[in-house]
Amino acid sequence: MTAPLVTILDDEPEIRMILADALEDAGFRTMAFSRATEFEAALKSTTPDVCLVDLGLPDKDGLTLVHRLALELGAAVIIISGRAQVQDRITGLELGADDYIIKPFDPTEVVARVRARLRKEKPAAPVAANTAVFNGWTAYFDRYVLVDDIGTETTFSHAEGEVLRLFLDSPKRLISRAQMQESLGGAAGESFDRAMDVRISRLRTKLKEDPKNPRLIKTIYGAGYIFLGDVSWQ
Repeated sequence: MTAPLVTILDDEPEIRMILADALEDAGFRTMAFSRATEFEAALKSTTPDVCLVDLGLPDKDGLTLVHRLALELGAAVIIISGRAQVQDRITGLELGADDYIIKPFDPTEVVARVRARLRKEKPAAPVAANTAVFNGWTAYFDRYVLVDDIGTETTFSHAEGEVLRLFLDSPKRLISRAQMQESLGGAAGESFDRAMDVRISRLRTKLKEDPKNPRLIKTIYGAGYIFLGDVSWQ
């Protein structure tokens, strides 16, 4: 089973080391960055499950980055900051952060909050039905891995897994935006719609779909989506 990946973005080396040590001791994989540009470059080839983001970055506004991550990445975002004012916390949460931890912090609390967020993000499923087979693909929800018909593995995030699970649980049935919002949570509106568009786009890419004519995840304009695969659960 592949451990969840937690990225750490903080310009303080000691903070990065403390967080990485605590998270790795708890069984997580970590990647640490001191600058936003390095972190954003890594996102082109990496899909983290949780992003820990400091607001006081040397090369980019942390709140702007949090907003972009919440809309485009689909991963959980936890702010870790020395800004303790109530308005800073409210702004961070309103821009899409899932949690806000104030420095100085206890590393064990950070680990606990990461675990709590992953429990919330992880799709609920019966223990005996965590593997779905469809159209040459196998989705392992206990490992967050897609395997194609020649055995190539592609990981997906908890957030992407929520959407994929929703489709696989209701194949060949229209799923409206309202149903997605009700099932996955979050405030309805433009931010939710954009986040779903990004997650579905990423899933299509991982399923090697033609973006102009997807075979599995069809958009029904003005109505929602239909998953056209034949699904069996194991």
